[in-house]
Amino acid sequence: MKFRYHNIRMILILGLIGFLMGFSVQRNERRAVQHLSVTFVSNDQPFMALDTVNKLLIQNADTLLTTPKETLVLKEMEARLLLHPMVRDAQVFVTIDGVVGAKVEQRKPIARIWAATSFYLDQDGLPMPLSSLYAARVPLVTGSAELYLGEVHELIMSINQDPFMAQRLVNIAVGADGEMVLELREADFDIILGPVERVEEKLKNFKAFYQKLVQTEEFKGYRIIDLRYNNQVVATKQ
Repeated sequence: MKFRYHNIRMILILGLIGFLMGFSVQRNERRAVQHLSVTFVSNDQPFMALDTVNKLLIQNADTLLTTPKETLVLKEMEARLLLHPMVRDAQVFVTIDGVVGAKVEQRKPIARIWAATSFYLDQDGLPMPLSSLYAARVPLVTGSAELYLGEVHELIMSINQDPFMAQRLVNIAVGADGEMVLELREADFDIILGPVERVEEKLKNFKAFYQKLVQTEEFKGYRIIDLRYNNQVVATKQ
């Protein structure tokens, strides 16, 4: 009898706990949105305005504030953010106390392609529109760049791994045959890289040659430095 009474009491307690939890969950879902918090991940280049993100998060209303949490469809809110051409990734969440949060990762341009309609090339090798808010300080790519976006992406990603070259590169001219010519900041010569192959080896040879020129103060006398040949640097004076 005592054992049976104990079981009944446990069932009642568990039932009460379940009822309270269900009531709490239901009440929490009906709670209205109190605040909106947007965070830009690695926000060193603001290519889109905070107001733009806020508008993308709004669902058929003028504001999210006072909107019941249970009516929010977070996946749809994320999808709207991901459709924006400046967004690489986005996460939307809602907290217990009614804060809707969004973490937005913007796309990162690595080059500006000079064409009839200019655009950026991003870190994933994809075209990215220019921004009216911010102009990125990235190398300019001219010539037949649109025909060789994959090669341009590969080259710039390699150069960006080399601090010496990354801080000096200002322009890449792409020939109709896909050969690349580099222009460096504060240098009077052009660097003929040729096709995008053996890039690390070519840059290593150039840096060794450049350091020698600096030491002898002869670098101002050259017009072209050709890196197309295996283990050779062919320099042409003015």
